[in-house]
Amino acid sequence: MKKLRVGILGATGSVGHELIQVLAQRDFPIEKLRLYASIRSEGKKQETPFGEITIENADNCDFKELDLAFFAISGGWSKENAEKATKAGCVVVDNSSAFRYEKEIPLVIPEINADVIKDSMIIANPNCTTAIAAIPLYQIYKNFGLKKVIVSTYQATSGAGNGGMAELEEQTKNYLDGKRVENDIFAYPIPFNLIPHIDDFQENAYTKEEMKVTWETRKIFGDESIPISCTAVRIPTMRAHSESIVVETENPVSVDEVKKIFEETKGIVVKDDIENNVYPMPLTATEKYDVEVGRIRQNIVFGKNGLEFFVCGDQILKGAALNAVQIAEVVAKNRFS
Repeated sequence: MKKLRVGILGATGSVGHELIQVLAQRDFPIEKLRLYASIRSEGKKQETPFGEITIENADNCDFKELDLAFFAISGGWSKENAEKATKAGCVVVDNSSAFRYEKEIPLVIPEINADVIKDSMIIANPNCTTAIAAIPLYQIYKNFGLKKVIVSTYQATSGAGNGGMAELEEQTKNYLDGKRVENDIFAYPIPFNLIPHIDDFQENAYTKEEMKVTWETRKIFGDESIPISCTAVRIPTMRAHSESIVVETENPVSVDEVKKIFEETKGIVVKDDIENNVYPMPLTATEKYDVEVGRIRQNIVFGKNGLEFFVCGDQILKGAALNAVQIAEVVAKNRFS
């Protein structure tokens, strides 16, 4: 496979940092890696598995010098610069929400719909909550059909970036030291609390984070008819999002059959042994590629057509950096091999 000239725009953030590690771990075919960030970081040196790299100003990026660019930066910046990249012949994998809802832009989880990438010059990475839920949900959709989906999330502070994690750590210390606990990133203090509010509230009283699960799952599955509802909650953990998922299926669903399907599905590790207290947790899912799935049981409301389960996945990996690199691997194989 041809080695590519790769750029990471937003390299100093949590997702940017993880992109570097995942590219190295998965032996992505790189001729040269370039790192870009804001003017504040320009000129700084960063140690990477690819050697020491000097950070460049993202606003001055010459996309003609890149074959592939990962955008791990704000949606506004992505909107302003994606066309510059594509006109220069550079393929963009965008981690923001800038292009997810544009009909002509593919929104991709490679285990589900890699085929929609085709010759697209911009590929959107889904929201972290969607990416973690969609892997097991798609298997149920494909094998049993989905009549209703109800999701409740327990989302780590990593979802708000480095600043969110830093606020949890700093303010927890303040709480334990008896000092004033403050909040900046979150709507309320996060230590020893949970906040049922992520992103802006919409006209229907759901937040945008909650609606992303509905909008994006439908687009990825290619089925706008699936009824999906979500409640998204921020919790005081560092990393890895958890989700409780209840489904009503079109056809009768068997717990044993679902477990077998999950065990054979790439991207899932089944953690389901309640006799030995084995189930998905942020503690065990953090820094892991696969999404943990467990607490799989027949739902007592929907009966033989109902299933309930718990998932946990690393928000920065499968929810962002890993999925982006998996998209890039498809692009590299199809376009540059």
